[in-house]
Amino acid sequence: MFPAVRSSLPALIRFARTPSIGRSIVALLAGAMALLLAVNMTTFVMIQRTTEFNDQVERSQQVRRAARVLLLSLVDAETAQRGFLLSGRADFLAPYNRVEVSVADQMEELERLVAGDPQLKPAVTAMLDAARDKLAELERTLVLSRTGRLGEAVELVRSGDGQARMETVRAQMAIVDEIENERLASRTLQSEHGSRLTLWANALGGLLVLVLAGIMIWLVRRYVAEIQAARDTLDRMNAGLETEVRDRTAQLTLARDRAEAMLREVNHRVGNSLQLVSSFMALQLRHLADEGARAALREAQARIEAVAQVHRRLYTSDDMSSVALDEYLDGLVAELGGSLAPGSGSPTLILKARPLAVSTDQAVSIGVVVTELVTNAVKYAYRPGQGGEIRVILEPDARAGRAVLTVEDDGPGLGDAPPRGTGLGGKIVSAMAAGLRSRVEYDPAHAGVRARLAFDLQPFPL
Repeated sequence: MFPAVRSSLPALIRFARTPSIGRSIVALLAGAMALLLAVNMTTFVMIQRTTEFNDQVERSQQVRRAARVLLLSLVDAETAQRGFLLSGRADFLAPYNRVEVSVADQMEELERLVAGDPQLKPAVTAMLDAARDKLAELERTLVLSRTGRLGEAVELVRSGDGQARMETVRAQMAIVDEIENERLASRTLQSEHGSRLTLWANALGGLLVLVLAGIMIWLVRRYVAEIQAARDTLDRMNAGLETEVRDRTAQLTLARDRAEAMLREVNHRVGNSLQLVSSFMALQLRHLADEGARAALREAQARIEAVAQVHRRLYTSDDMSSVALDEYLDGLVAELGGSLAPGSGSPTLILKARPLAVSTDQAVSIGVVVTELVTNAVKYAYRPGQGGEIRVILEPDARAGRAVLTVEDDGPGLGDAPPRGTGLGGKIVSAMAAGLRSRVEYDPAHAGVRARLAFDLQPFPL
């Protein structure tokens, strides 16, 4: 533990154990939140009641409106009946005909509005029964008049039954108005009482919140001295820690520089060793007569060169954690062209690479995959002396954080057969692709062979 921390720690522990402003403020804030919650709940309940009151008022207005519309319809129908009986003209029946079409909907609407209301339903039922009887009486008089029995129709009118039914409709409508007026008065009183209650609750809640705020301010002023003392202690600790951190940072920087130098030296030695192994293989090639053995040795040499390229890139670069894949592939393809297709009439290796940086492990795997695919294309894509192109393409994938490596040729293609060879190269490619959490896919629509490897760009280690 740093000396500055060790000397100041007891003072901080004493400060933490004393009753602090935080506990008091938390308690006061909890009380203030409880008060605000109670006020909000009261306001919410009153808003709900006001909404219900407004709905009830609207429903009362709808009941009254529907009753009045029905009464006016009966009056229009009766007026049209009287005009027809007096004049005998059919055009006087136009209002009656309109009422006959709409009155059923009006009655149904009124019944729907009072459904489930035991106080209003008896009056509305009596009103509707009288209305139906009145409409039936009007229909009988019109039938009698149309059939030439005008005297009987007039006598039916003079009997006073229709007038009595209209009075029944008006009386029941008056009962409905009286009930709705009483309800409206009662609900208005309840709403006013609730509004006063809400006002008092909000006022009381606001007053209590102000009191709690005043107490919190007093507590803050009370503990200012303690906070200032703690701040002075922390300042002393920070002064000691800054010195310790500077010294430790200098040590870590020196250790890091040494580690980077050692790592660069290791990469240099590994690269030289791999180059030496490749040189031994080149010497061995000169003494081999068997073409199969020579081809196998050249393939092994190309694999070693792929790994050696990575180490050469690392010890000549300032960044030891990543490799510029486009530059690495440029050097690798050039070496493969010189070792696998050195003469005229050999396939031409073409690189199209977008700038991308990958981790060192990914660079090794990708380099081995490219070496195997290019080697296979040189061996099988074209006949000896035919020439042709072998293209290595590196580009970003459509999805962010991914890249695509493509190796293709214009040869005869695979057909339905698997890739030719001993199978070792295919196993190496599959193993390297698995290390990249991917696999190599072959495009059957391409005229030659097109191998495609899509892989994620992994983050570099720090």
